[in-house]
Amino acid sequence: MTPKFQAVVLAAGMGKRMNSDLPKVLHQALGTPLVHHVLDRLDPLRPERVILVVGHKEELVRASCEPRGVRFVTQSPQLGTGHAVQVAWNEIALAAAESGADRVLVLAGDMPLVRTETLRRLLERHAAEGNGVTFLSGTLADPSGYGRVIRDDAGRFVKIVEEKDATAEERAVAEVNSGIYCFDRAPLQEALASLRTDNKQKEYYLTDALSHMRGKGLGVGIEPATHESELMGVNTTEQLAEVERHLTAAGFVADGRPAAPGNAGR
Repeated sequence: MTPKFQAVVLAAGMGKRMNSDLPKVLHQALGTPLVHHVLDRLDPLRPERVILVVGHKEELVRASCEPRGVRFVTQSPQLGTGHAVQVAWNEIALAAAESGADRVLVLAGDMPLVRTETLRRLLERHAAEGNGVTFLSGTLADPSGYGRVIRDDAGRFVKIVEEKDATAEERAVAEVNSGIYCFDRAPLQEALASLRTDNKQKEYYLTDALSHMRGKGLGVGIEPATHESELMGVNTTEQLAEVERHLTAAGFVADGRPAAPGNAGR
């Protein structure tokens, strides 16, 4: 049985490189908005609550996703991934009080290739290892644009460094962060309070919460992605076309739904 959890889906972005004013998560892959692909992967795991963090043209995202019974919080201005979880905190705390779901799964609404079974493994590893946080990583031939996972000589987690803040040596690392995390709620709350904007993007990075937990002696677990395609977010029309190719290969049909149960997208 999947451990009890709630999910926070980050869906506030504009998607400047999509050549459209449409919220990025509403761009369609095989006829289905990106965020609905993500919600479809979550549904079989039965989260106690799904919280959508919205921002750019939020009324469109709300109208699209409201029938699914999710809850919404607004991130304005948008000051990074850590800030997105901070603005969702009241909903997170309420969900925990009502359902006892003290594990918080955080993922992006523009990653339609993540698989349900991968998310299940992440949740199960987190529970089995008793970590403060467990995240999904992968190794890419070209890690450009991704945060790098830095380990020590024994293979233990040290930090995640965003590419813009990385040294040349760190940028040479092929293991990257997916942006998908499972947190225990209490240490997450403490870590969120520690976030600062002393980085080149002047944003609150959620990745800094992992370093904070490590410094407090909490476990930081790493679950490998099933396939490197799961790490793919959509920031350009070219990436959207690549996602559609992967979905087609995985057995999805024109409306974005699986053609048969058990396909690779699930």
